[in-house]
Amino acid sequence: MQPPLSLNLTRADLGIWLINLPRSTERRARMQAQLQALGLDYTLYEAVDGRAGWDRLAPTVDLPAFRRNVGREVLPGEIGCYHSHLAVWQALISSPHKVALVLEDDVVFHDDFLPALDVALAHADRWDMLKLNKIRAKFPVGQGQAGGYQLNAFVGSFTGMGAYLVTCDCAGRLLPDMLPVRRPIDHALDRIDLTGFRHFALQPFPSHVDDGNASTITGHGFAEVSKFPWYRRLGVYRNRLGALIGKGSHLLLGRMTKRLPSVGRQSDR
Repeated sequence: MQPPLSLNLTRADLGIWLINLPRSTERRARMQAQLQALGLDYTLYEAVDGRAGWDRLAPTVDLPAFRRNVGREVLPGEIGCYHSHLAVWQALISSPHKVALVLEDDVVFHDDFLPALDVALAHADRWDMLKLNKIRAKFPVGQGQAGGYQLNAFVGSFTGMGAYLVTCDCAGRLLPDMLPVRRPIDHALDRIDLTGFRHFALQPFPSHVDDGNASTITGHGFAEVSKFPWYRRLGVYRNRLGALIGKGSHLLLGRMTKRLPSVGRQSDR
């Protein structure tokens, strides 16, 4: 096992990418205004349109595994989202930056966002991917302090990709095994007991997400989400129980390492 790299970084080492669909003009304008107010330079990444590009994207999805793992049909928008994040990771690898701040277009920054960002970068040797907000974050397991913030991993669900930091090393190790798609990207990354990377949160979170209950992926009020009947989702419940046991054992036994085994090995678990 290699020791963690010394990564005490500053904003000079940081690349910022904002993921936005061209048709989501109001979201883009709101994010641009916030980033300008913070004085943060960024690259606008044109999100992959899952609906418009479905014929091209569909072969990248293991549909039987997705249905088995998630308990519903795939949403084209979530596959576009998945590929958008992978593309930003690739852009990071091709850039001179050591770490990326990846933003979706429904983020609301808190007053402490810049100080929190500086703290996170100064402790970059202690994480591989660091979430700055969440959709779900259940049953935290402390991983130490960073300035006035807590680094936490989670035994329960830890989802959402609204704002996070990822090191170039982590992106490069994850990318080769992220396809085919077998579950939403945040769910794929949540199984730290199988992927073995330091996937933490900085809490209290310095931002949150607010899509106005009108997601570009799931529709207004999750109208596009239709779960299978309960008897077709028994495998999903088994997976959730397995995740609780696996992640709990992994965290409580202190086996968080720098090594990143193949993400693809989690395919049906």
